[in-house]
Amino acid sequence: MTQFSLPLNSKIIKGIYYKDQTGSKNIRKVNVYRWSPEDQKNPRVDTFEVDMNNCGPKVLDILFKIKNEIDPSLTFRRSCAHGVCGSCAMNVDGVNTLSCIKSHSDIKGDLNIYPLPHLRVIKDLIGDLSNLYKQYESIQPWLKTSKTEKEKQEIKQSQKDRSKLDGYYECILCACCSTSCPSYWWNGDKYLGPAVLLQAYRWINDSRDEEKKERLQKVADELKLYRCHTIMNCTNSCPKGLNPAKAISSIKKMLATS
Repeated sequence: MTQFSLPLNSKIIKGIYYKDQTGSKNIRKVNVYRWSPEDQKNPRVDTFEVDMNNCGPKVLDILFKIKNEIDPSLTFRRSCAHGVCGSCAMNVDGVNTLSCIKSHSDIKGDLNIYPLPHLRVIKDLIGDLSNLYKQYESIQPWLKTSKTEKEKQEIKQSQKDRSKLDGYYECILCACCSTSCPSYWWNGDKYLGPAVLLQAYRWINDSRDEEKKERLQKVADELKLYRCHTIMNCTNSCPKGLNPAKAISSIKKMLATS
């Protein structure tokens, strides 16, 4: 009989329960994924009873409160706290989002916080984005032109052409969309994923760029592009309200009609 076993340290176990020490009546249970490469133990889910008095309105505020007042070893990324940098992307209540703009009052019951799915976990809520950044680099996300250095100082663009970049240039590479995509989970080494393909379309669609054809050919691959099956997870999870699925469909249409 065939037997299957999970890889080492892949089973999530019940972790430490941190009971409230303040005596507050305004308590909320927060379940947080924990794992450290330093102890060779299975990942666990710790439960914190958090005093919601004097706590900010966002999920990131709760994480700060836990780190500052309960467990200083809790590890997560954060920077701007205004939904601009994308550092604090994580899975909150089963949805990929930015913890700095997600209101904890929108979530009923216990609050569950995990790292972004699919990514190798570095520690606690920090996922490894190295592969995403390499893929981003592969599309050469900069303006390509034959103009001289002097001419490059100002390359004019009409308002109409500039408006074609709206909905694409705003991407902050938080990886919420790519890590919500099953195709990226299974083919992340080859499939570029929603975030990178949206960025690719941003440059393909830029009227100032002179290598549109070359850019299209660079992504015209069965695995790089066509692993997208338009299930719209990426669009539904984008915290900036962008539509990566539309960008990917536009690339496919360009290739089909060119």
